[in-house]
Amino acid sequence: MTPPVYLYNGPEFGQRDEAVEAVIKTLEKKFGESEQHIYYLNETSLGQVLSVLDNGNLFSSATCVICKNAELLKKKEDITLVEDWIKSVQDSGEESSVLIFVSDEISVDSKLDKLIPPSNKKKFWEMFDNQKIPWLTDYFRKNGYGLEPDAAQMILDMVDNNTMALKNECSRFFLCLEKGKIVTPEDVDSFLTHNREENAFTLFKQMVTTADSAEKRFSDSLEVLQGIRLSKDNSSVMIIAGLSSCFRKLVLWHKLQNESNGGYGADESTLKSNGFGSNLLQNQYRKASKIWTIGQATAILAILASTDMQIRSGGTMMEDVLLQKMLFEIIVKKGATLATAEY
Repeated sequence: MTPPVYLYNGPEFGQRDEAVEAVIKTLEKKFGESEQHIYYLNETSLGQVLSVLDNGNLFSSATCVICKNAELLKKKEDITLVEDWIKSVQDSGEESSVLIFVSDEISVDSKLDKLIPPSNKKKFWEMFDNQKIPWLTDYFRKNGYGLEPDAAQMILDMVDNNTMALKNECSRFFLCLEKGKIVTPEDVDSFLTHNREENAFTLFKQMVTTADSAEKRFSDSLEVLQGIRLSKDNSSVMIIAGLSSCFRKLVLWHKLQNESNGGYGADESTLKSNGFGSNLLQNQYRKASKIWTIGQATAILAILASTDMQIRSGGTMMEDVLLQKMLFEIIVKKGATLATAEY
């Protein structure tokens, strides 16, 4: 039998989460009601996670455990635990317990990757530029709406390049407009431009306002951060994940400019094929590259990861202070860290 263990990773959150849901639906179709548990591997040991699967559940016939931050699984003892669990379910023929590893990163430790059956793992990349408008048009069609090409491009210029963000932002059209309507650029301007809630990507946009001093950008970015924290999508995890996506793209931008055409910079086709399709996005990363070097952007990714771990391990009490400190280190210190106090 194929062991019920899965690995879904990559930055395309929407399709990745759909794959997880599909596994759960298949499990419930076979066994009836299931119980789901989500664990973050920087908060909970793998041994604790696997004990949930080993003990089963008294109130449902199947159990699904989702392990996030799978890129952290590198220790030999953890890999051995996964290997032993897989062997035990194969020996027993048990299929009602499912283990799903999830990561935002492109890759996980090779030893973990080798344990997952090829049919049970998939890497979810962000959409290429030539896939975005067809996907968006089809998404509107499935929900009973049309979408003008210029309106589609406006949405893509304003929303992050993953299907989860696109679905969240576009849901307001479906709530407010009659079915059958063809959405126009004027509708996008009305529903997204003027009524859009702040998020990690509008925060990044504020951070790269090159006309302002670092102190002014920091002050204005704090206001955007406060707006996010007061909104319904106020999760620090999502803020950090969104900013991490932006700075990974900035590292890629620098590499493309340094390595393309003999060091003379990337041409339009190279930029588009690497996810910098719109003029708005290109201008944004052109500005960002003037603020942070590739080395500074790499250091900032480490700051984001460190802040994420501090928040997860320390609880919510110092969450806002840590986020503000993170912004100061990114905007004013350009990737240099401050001395860390004990909280």
